[in-house]
Amino acid sequence: MTRIPGPPTLFERLLRRFTTIVSMATLIPFYTLCLACIGLSLTPSVMFFHWVSERTAETAAWQRYLAQGSALGVCYLIYGLTLIFLVPAVNLLIGGRLRAWRGTYHSGMSIRWYMHNGLAYIVRFTFLEFITPTPLNQLYFQMMGMKVGRGTYINSSHISDPSLITLEEKVTIGGSAVIVGHYGVGGFLVLAPVVIRQGATIGLRATVMGGTEIGAGAKILPNSVVLPKTRVPAGETWGGVPAQKIDVRKLDSGEAAPPIAVGAE
Repeated sequence: MTRIPGPPTLFERLLRRFTTIVSMATLIPFYTLCLACIGLSLTPSVMFFHWVSERTAETAAWQRYLAQGSALGVCYLIYGLTLIFLVPAVNLLIGGRLRAWRGTYHSGMSIRWYMHNGLAYIVRFTFLEFITPTPLNQLYFQMMGMKVGRGTYINSSHISDPSLITLEEKVTIGGSAVIVGHYGVGGFLVLAPVVIRQGATIGLRATVMGGTEIGAGAKILPNSVVLPKTRVPAGETWGGVPAQKIDVRKLDSGEAAPPIAVGAE
């Protein structure tokens, strides 16, 4: 059930009246926290690099450069592996797990939503692509609050609001598919869980938006867009922009497929 906010708190009244000042006062500490996450994740890498530099200080120049270059590559790996464990811990400590909600952009929950995704994007834009798809990216999403069933395969890093997403068993998320647990409408931000049932497949570069439920064994074709609050029944194949049901039997028989509208409702 979507939580509708009550009367605005003092913080929210100040935020709406002095949006820029209060936003900066709130977000500067958060940006500092993000930088601290990056710095702490880099610390083991810096230690390793200095260790290699000290061990190769008396060697020939080419050997020293080779060792230091190789060490920098290892340092990046150490940074990324440290980051994927540190960020979820920080997200948990600041209460970053989200729930269904609808309200204005200038509110305490919208800032919490921003922080949750801000932390997630540090990992996404600096390291996540290099561990996608492996069990490590699935572990990272689970630590960020995503519910992931056994046998599920996630071949995408383009996922926002992981704590609002449920992937049941044997779900396949295709390459660069986009899954987001929010959308904007009429000046409001809506946080809406996404549920993808057992055995469903989300095709290459398809987009699944907030409040959507994909039924068991259903298929979303590549490059399709599933609009907010859509319910795709079990076993059906959907495609297009916006996505709608496609009669696979007609496609198999060579008959013309029904026209698929382009655009949003």
